[in-house]
Amino acid sequence: MLTNAKFQKMKKTIITLAIFIVILLIVTSCLPGENPVQDVPSDYGSTAGFLKGLWHGIIAPVTFIISLFTENINMYEVHNNGGWYDFGFVIGAGIIFSGSGRASHRRK
Repeated sequence: MLTNAKFQKMKKTIITLAIFIVILLIVTSCLPGENPVQDVPSDYGSTAGFLKGLWHGIIAPVTFIISLFTENINMYEVHNNGGWYDFGFVIGAGIIFSGSGRASHRRK
């Protein structure tokens, strides 16, 4: 026989588990799919690698703003070589976005 305290604890555990499952489903539904043109050369005959990823990460804030108003500019190069382009993009974006964070914590 369940006491009131045990019942409340079990009810809290079930609610917590349900919330966790809902959050997990929401987060996993936002995961990107496969890139069908990865390792496929663009019209210019090339795929973007680490250095282009680095550059695209650095100019990401400007590219994002421009891409809001034009259809010809994309923030991310889809004709890339995969992991190395992604790594360069993350490093480039980190250079830009982490720099302002460090400046605000500078000691006088």
